[in-house]
Amino acid sequence: MSNRRDFLKQLSTFLGLPLVGMPALASDLSQNKKELRELSSATNNKPLKISIYQTTDVHCQVHAHDEFFWENNQPVFRKTGGYAYLKTLFDTWRKANPLSFFIDTGDMFQGSELAAKTTGQALVPILNEMGYNLYLPGNWEVVYGKRNMQHLLGALNAPKVCANMYHDLGNGQKGELIFPPYYIWYVAGIKIGFLGYTDHLVPIRQSPNYSKGIIYTKPEENLKHYVQTLKDQEKCDFIIIVAHIGLSQQIALANNPDCEGVNYIFGGDTHERVREPIVCRYAKVVEPGAFGSFIGHLELTVQNKKIIEEKYELIEVKSPHIKPNIFIEKLITNAEVLFKKDLQEVIGYSTIPLYRYFVIENPIDTMILNALAWNFPDIDIVLSNGFRFCPPQATADHTGNFPITSAYLYDMFPVDSNAKTAKVTGQQLKNWLEKELNNVFAKDARERFGGWVVKFHGMKVKFFAFAEMGKRVQEISIQGKPLELDKTYTIAACERDGDPDDVLCRIKGVTEPRLLPKTLHQIMKEYLKHNSPVTPLPAKNAIALDAPATLLTQVTGVNYTFR
Repeated sequence: MSNRRDFLKQLSTFLGLPLVGMPALASDLSQNKKELRELSSATNNKPLKISIYQTTDVHCQVHAHDEFFWENNQPVFRKTGGYAYLKTLFDTWRKANPLSFFIDTGDMFQGSELAAKTTGQALVPILNEMGYNLYLPGNWEVVYGKRNMQHLLGALNAPKVCANMYHDLGNGQKGELIFPPYYIWYVAGIKIGFLGYTDHLVPIRQSPNYSKGIIYTKPEENLKHYVQTLKDQEKCDFIIIVAHIGLSQQIALANNPDCEGVNYIFGGDTHERVREPIVCRYAKVVEPGAFGSFIGHLELTVQNKKIIEEKYELIEVKSPHIKPNIFIEKLITNAEVLFKKDLQEVIGYSTIPLYRYFVIENPIDTMILNALAWNFPDIDIVLSNGFRFCPPQATADHTGNFPITSAYLYDMFPVDSNAKTAKVTGQQLKNWLEKELNNVFAKDARERFGGWVVKFHGMKVKFFAFAEMGKRVQEISIQGKPLELDKTYTIAACERDGDPDDVLCRIKGVTEPRLLPKTLHQIMKEYLKHNSPVTPLPAKNAIALDAPATLLTQVTGVNYTFR
């Protein structure tokens, strides 16, 4: 708490310097003059290029980092991202074309130790200096509670949109929207409307207490109304939905008749890398990866107040080839100075690169499961939720191994929850597995929601990923013995703030629940202290009979490959 107060005091002093606002102001004035000159040429029938750039799911990864690529059927790692490098690209593109618009579609304030220790406030001056034009709250913006979410987003200089987050007046009574539903950019004689939707499943996917005081609705409840408003009332020439609901859900939305009139969905949440727009029945869908490793770019050509051409590309942020912005670097350094020792503390090593990209099993979750099993050897089954965030650690140090720092522990587990144990029957386990697998692989994209296959140790499961609901699980064994439906087993997983006592890892009706005194961070630190270096090779506890172990996406049925 003392560190946090000192940081906020220092941040306040730093932001009070008159120099902070001046460069941006001068740049804005220069940009406005150039934009006016460009706009005046529109009357001469000269084609104009409009650029719309998108980042999403950066998860507070302020530095350049290792990134995972799948090339020639094997993992490849390159350095990408970092706000100082993004800023250089943003400024370069703005200078080249003042008719540029920058959007971030969520998960800006959660995902790192710096964010956790400052409740996201360290990111505010960085994001403001980036010069974004529009924001959408992601599913993790509520991690510090509703009021903190409002303060954080309110401190950002650019507008925010979201058409499906309402104030909860109590007893489920829906109040007004927390943010405006849409924003209109008038440029080069045309209107571009941006309509925002975030994940309505936040109270189910995440700890329920995070989103207390907020009512979420499905986009379909008012989508048609707002599309018609933008088309008929606001006279928009082009409509973009900015969404944070996951690629599967975004594809489903683009195939919904209520989406007629929408041109693009700029998506987020599932960290998918859409390199060619996915053409659906009513709109095209894109999503630009995560962690600031990529930037989506839509270029529109306008002539005589009409859009005559469009091009889309996914741009890899190749940090080693980009000169970082000095001012952003200074902001980051000042933000981290009070926590530098903690951030850099090495708590263990891995002999193999750590990453979390495979849908079924991966090295990071294998390490977490091994740590849980080592700490609780008498528990039958330990579980790790199907998170997808956390950039890779693929850079060895002088030891030849891959260091695991305190900061990286927060990248893996931004929320340090307590472990919890309970008892379940074999029947409960089987039913729960069917439901969890359906959440990932449901044929109807509307039934899928964020996350990948839940990870487990002490249990082995063979399943068909693409079978019907209730018919996926083919074989289950616990501690080497076939599952008995009427037998009781012990399980351990992380506690979710706000879940009922009889719920653990979305398994309902557990018995004898008990909160353990150890947090996930403590569990990991103890395990690494006694077992480092570790080699967390996936143990093939989950085996898909109709999909490869290297499956990289839950999206099927469209022209898309994760790479």
